[in-house]
Amino acid sequence: MFSVDLNCDLGESFGAFKVGNDTEMMKYITSANIACGYHAGDPSIMEKTVEMAIHHGVKIGAHPGLPDLLGFGRREMNLSATDVYTMVLYQIGALHAFVKAKGTKLHHVKPHGALYNMCAVTPYLAEAVAKAVYDFDPTLILYGLANSELITAGKKYGLTVAQEVFADRTYQNDGTLTPRTEKGALITEEGQAILQTIQMVKEKRVTTLNGDLVPIVADTICLHGDGALAVEFAKRIRAVFEKEGIEVR
Repeated sequence: MFSVDLNCDLGESFGAFKVGNDTEMMKYITSANIACGYHAGDPSIMEKTVEMAIHHGVKIGAHPGLPDLLGFGRREMNLSATDVYTMVLYQIGALHAFVKAKGTKLHHVKPHGALYNMCAVTPYLAEAVAKAVYDFDPTLILYGLANSELITAGKKYGLTVAQEVFADRTYQNDGTLTPRTEKGALITEEGQAILQTIQMVKEKRVTTLNGDLVPIVADTICLHGDGALAVEFAKRIRAVFEKEGIEVR
């Protein structure tokens, strides 16, 4: 029996600015990465998203990003290890306040956007994130791009890691995601996305944008919740997984 976690980045609205389909996506995922106020989210949104996750029995994770609301945390910054450590620790603590107030626990931490991509390839930044997670709570699971420096750093600190893959993104031969600024970065055809996902879960490999096969581990799959067809895709992939004998948990 194959099994996999389905996660989604949620709570990314800010004030009157609404992003995503959080309420509906909660019905189909098993873990939620909740924005902590730096790249998106605010105290009210954080509280409401935590409440929704609890209602649907979804595991709660902190989703720390760069301090860049205007750029939605997708623009790289020149940061030191100390910068990254303190901003990640701060954001985990912010979400933890709401989680504790609601009588439950944090499950994992997954960096967002540019921070996620920077940590995937830069060892000292990856170690700063892993150290922040370890110092806050060494029982938390660290989510990171499969085969990346973040996974390596998590293991170095003795953390449980979840290697993450993406249903709707293409891959380069080194196992990294194709940058969003490049042609072919996103998979827009549902059938192709589903086939890629099944390949990653069952065959433990992925076909790159260049047509080569590279090994990959899929502990958790990221579903983006802000697309027009995001909910329909989540519903569809759950149905396909059931037919393919892939347990979602």
